[in-house]
Amino acid sequence: GKEFLVNAINETLKAEFRHNPDTFIWGQDVANKDKGGVFNVTKGMQQEFGEARVFSAPIAEDYIVGTANGMSRFDPKIRVVIEGAEFADYFWPAVEQYVECTHEYWRSNGKFVPNVTLRLASGGYIGGGLYHSQNLEGALATLPGARIVYPSFADDAAGLLRTSMRSRGFTLFLEPKALYNSVEAATVVPEDFEVPFGKARIRREGSDLSIITYGNTTHLCLNVAERLEKEGGWNVEVIDIRSLIPLDRETIYESVKKTGKALVVHEDKVFGGFGGEIAAGIGSDMFRYLDAPVQRVGSTFTPVGFHPVLERAILPDADRIYDAAKKLLEF
Repeated sequence: GKEFLVNAINETLKAEFRHNPDTFIWGQDVANKDKGGVFNVTKGMQQEFGEARVFSAPIAEDYIVGTANGMSRFDPKIRVVIEGAEFADYFWPAVEQYVECTHEYWRSNGKFVPNVTLRLASGGYIGGGLYHSQNLEGALATLPGARIVYPSFADDAAGLLRTSMRSRGFTLFLEPKALYNSVEAATVVPEDFEVPFGKARIRREGSDLSIITYGNTTHLCLNVAERLEKEGGWNVEVIDIRSLIPLDRETIYESVKKTGKALVVHEDKVFGGFGGEIAAGIGSDMFRYLDAPVQRVGSTFTPVGFHPVLERAILPDADRIYDAAKKLLEF
């Protein structure tokens, strides 16, 4: 049957810990006896794999990332998973160590790279206010040397996590916490499932408009596409990029070539957000195929408010995406 996103991650972690005895996880609260972190992601892991492989770290994010980099030097078979902070918002003190991790491969001329999967519970829509709703991918994508993935369905979360843990190198694995127990994000997860880096997934085929998205907004975009079909007979393609670095330009460009119109949607702020990179690429490389200017939908350039009314005003919602899409379709 279908699995929730949180269970898909939990099951995959356990399967990979059984697959490779040189796998370790640490971070804030990951070894909490009955829970396993604030979201139950690591539930049951210390019981099965013991304190030497699954343990809670101090509340010191730079220490968590720095020790992962150091420990993975000891043996190339070692794979480290870290919960970089309990919420992505608290990751900032670790950015210096994050930079070190991104540099290593280049600095050692390819001889060494930290084999680390860095997990962060990201995003809003949970009434979390400015300290429990942030997205970091736009800021961290500016540093070359890390893969950045952001699944929005249970099977992709499992598949990308397995690929991260089996691959050499450093991966930032962002988890949309609002979807951990969401029915929309639940899917059947095939056994031993792997998802390659740098491969987008076309969630819905269409010929009138390409919506390019990832994370929490994937589900909003799919709902908007359904609504546009019902109301106007429009046929909207929805692409879930899943992987920001490396980015699957090919799938995005093929789609834009077909539809002639592009709407880039993400939860993060529009200004300085990762969507600007996608929009610029489409503008530079696909200009001759465009029938309308590339448009973007995302958060306002403010911290995320605590009050539900403020959160609704700041984070993108289905109506904002619908209005932008309809305008493009009618252009």
